[in-house]
Amino acid sequence: MPKIKTHRGAAKRFKKTASGKIKRSKAYASNILTTKSRKRKRGLRKSTTADSTNLKTIRKLIPYV
Repeated sequence: MPKIKTHRGAAKRFKKTASGKIKRSKAYASNILTTKSRKRKRGLRKSTTADSTNLKTIRKLIPYV
């Protein structure tokens, strides 16, 4: 079997943690920031883990990361 190619777009968006979870950054943090509160913007800076329903798909996209 040939090697599986890594989906480069997904590789830039997701990282694997030491425990095997998938880390992602939060959405809605890039534009129209004037309408968002300071507290909300501060929360958007933090990373979070990907939902369990998407893990199978993401792991296929980034097999070696």
